[in-house]
Formats: sequence, C-alpha cells, structure tokens
Amino acid sequence: MTATAPKTSTAGTPLSAREKRKIIVGVGVGNALEWYDWTAYSIFAAYFAGQFFRAEDPVTALLGTLAIFAAGFLMRPLGGLFFGWFADRIGRRQAMSVSMIITAGGSLLIGISPNYDMIGAAAAVFLLLGRMLQGLGHGGEVVSSFTYVTEMAPRKSRGLWSSSVFVFVTVGVIAATLLGAILTSTLGVDAVREWAWRVPFIAGGVLGVYALVLRRKLDETPMFRERAKALESARAAGQTAERTSLWPEIWKHRRACLRIVGLAAGGTVMFYVWSIMAPAFAMGPLQMNPSHVLWISTAANLFFILCLVFWGWLSDKIGRKFNWYFFTIGAMVLIIPLTLVFTGGQESWRLVVYMAVGMVLIAAPTAIMPAFFPEQFPTKVRAIGMGLPYSVAGALAGGTAPYLQTWLYSEGMPRAFDVYLIVLCALVLVAAIASPETKGKDLAEDDAAPEHSTH
Repeated sequence: MTATAPKTSTAGTPLSAREKRKIIVGVGVGNALEWYDWTAYSIFAAYFAGQFFRAEDPVTALLGTLAIFAAGFLMRPLGGLFFGWFADRIGRRQAMSVSMIITAGGSLLIGISPNYDMIGAAAAVFLLLGRMLQGLGHGGEVVSSFTYVTEMAPRKSRGLWSSSVFVFVTVGVIAATLLGAILTSTLGVDAVREWAWRVPFIAGGVLGVYALVLRRKLDETPMFRERAKALESARAAGQTAERTSLWPEIWKHRRACLRIVGLAAGGTVMFYVWSIMAPAFAMGPLQMNPSHVLWISTAANLFFILCLVFWGWLSDKIGRKFNWYFFTIGAMVLIIPLTLVFTGGQESWRLVVYMAVGMVLIAAPTAIMPAFFPEQFPTKVRAIGMGLPYSVAGALAGGTAPYLQTWLYSEGMPRAFDVYLIVLCALVLVAAIASPETKGKDLAEDDAAPEHSTH
C-alpha cells in the first residue's frame, strides 16, 4: 500500500494508453492462464480418465473424473470467501497474485501425479488434490480480478473493460483447446491418452510464474488505497478505525447477493455448456472425431472473443440489463432445438452450429459480469460481496453440470438436462428484472451511502 497511486479516471485524470495496456494485460494474462489450467481438465478428461480410474466401462471412468471436476467447483466458494476477505482487507493486486500461485500449483500437481498403474486407487487422491487447489485459486481469481478491473476502468467504458476479462479467459480456453488439437494431430490419440495429456498441466504450472511477474508490477486500485488511507489516518488520530465485519456486511447487502446467485447460476452453466463442455461431450458420448472437435472449438472461441467485445461495448451505450434479457429469452427458445441438432449424429457441422449460436447468446452476459457484479457493492465489501455468491452459484450449478449432462445422456434422458437449463435461464431472467441498471454508475456513491442500506 505504499506505492504511488496511478492516474485513473476515478481521480478525474484519464488513463494513458500505456497505463491501460499495463492494467489490461497484467490482469488478462493471469486470467488466461487461470482458465487455461481450469479448461485443460475439461478438454483432456476423456483422455486421462483411464489413467486414474480402472473401469471396464469408459463412461464410468469418465464420470469419476467429472466427479473430481465438480470437487474443484466446490472449492470455489472457499476461494471466493477467503480471497474476497483478502482482497477487501489486504488488496486486490495481492489477492490476484496469490490466487495465481495456488492455481498454477494445482495444475502442476495434476501434471506430475502418479497414475493408477503406479499406486492403484490412491492416484485419484492426487488428481483430487490438484483439482481442489485449482478450484481454490480459481475462486480467488474471479473475486480479485473482477473487482480490480471494475475499480480501475474509466466510468463510461467499464462494460468494454469488463469484456477484456473474458476475452483473455477465452484466450486461455483457446490455448488449452489448441494444444489439445496439436497434440492429437501430431502424436495421435493413443499417445495423448497414454502420456501427452500431462503436457498442458505442466506447462500451465510453469507459465504461472510469468503471470505472477506481470501482476506484481500492477498498482493497487485508487478506491482501495483511499479506503486504506482513511483507516490509517483514523488510527493515527487516535480514533477507533472502522473495520468491516464480514457476515453483517454480507447480510446488509443480501439482496444484491441473492441477485448474483440467480444471475451467476444460469450464466455459469450455459457458459460451460456452450464453451467448455461441448467439446468434451462431443468427443466422449457422441464419439465425434477428436481432432475435428478441438479445431472447431478453437474457431468457435475466436468468434466468442468478437462477440464479447461487441456486447461489452454495447452495454456502455444502452445499458447492462439488455444483455441479460437477450441471453435469457434467446436461450430458453433455442436450447432444445440446438441440442437436437448437436446430438442428432456424429457430423462435425452439428458442433459448429451448436457452439456458434451458443457463443452469440452467452457472450452477452459473460462480457459484463466482471463489471455488473462488483457494481452492486461498495468498496469495503466489493470483493467478498460479489465473490462469495458468484462462487457458490458456480459450485452448485456449474460444477455439477458436466456430471449431470453425461449421466442423463447415458440414461437416455437428454431432454431432462435441457429442461434443467431452461429453468435456470428463467431464474436468470427474474434476477435480471430485479437488478438495478448500473451503466455509468459512480462507484463512489455506494461508499458514501448510509450504513443501514440493504442496497
């Protein structure tokens, strides 16, 4: 907290082009690597399932691997809780750095874990531990990076800046997918299944060091500095410095927390369904050509980047809530038709249609979540306020989605999963209607609001 505060729009001085690049790249590269590590598990789960679980039925082994995938999601609320507190008390920048180390460590552990042939059933323990570390760090990454970008962004372009978070997230997804495509194309499916699946996890752990260096060069946000300075001044004057009580503050902003749970549950599941789970499901139960699937997924995510930038820019022009309405209504209408196309055969064009339409829809809320969620809270609880409900929603809905989809499909009930998605989108619509419009909002107004406000 001792470095000189940067020039920002918060203080009335526009950011220079160099300062903007430094902030966006510093946060973005870390986001890319965090999601590269997170996505690599989904992309390569079908390959290494047999390395950690011995089962005659490949679907059973995959379900075991997806159960550990869900365990990573269950760690995200703990990451959101701890790093939310950390970011609000110690600083956003330091929270981003520590979460990066933890996620990279989890990825490296998965990459070097012994398999079933080496140590038997205990191999799954190493896989579980690595995934739990990924989940803990991932929960912290969401909390700290969302808050950091929101507080550093110029007021009138916060939506566009917000979209940069998931642009880099998508770069991480593309990197994991592209690496999968290259490995399967050059080494063959058998080699990837035997040993080459370890490459992306080891690489992710090593590259985490680079992201850490970039983040250590970032400045703390002016809003956090101002609050820390006010507390220090109060202590120096012999006054009792106000320290935010965690649970009373969360309860005070319970309405905003509930809205975020509703918005994030459906948004997170649909993001994973269309962006992350589709390739794994196509290669697994649908038995599509793995090489074709991974290249299609790479192209779809490049298209997703363009959609993100557009939706972020549009939210600064006409408001954030339109994005939510477009997504929810469009998804409820198109979920079943898209699924029928996707699961109707093994032709590659089916995946192209499924992912392309899905990317247009899910990009609308995804682009603005990093701004819209923190905009609901004052500085003193901005990280924990948005991070905890976001992580809880992700754990309850997003973490169980791959397992639920695979199980229902194997039981011959694929439409049941579609109905589940439609219900989630309906809940998102209700939460969006209840949410305030935050386009161009002055975040300092919340800091000056009366303490009894429930926001």
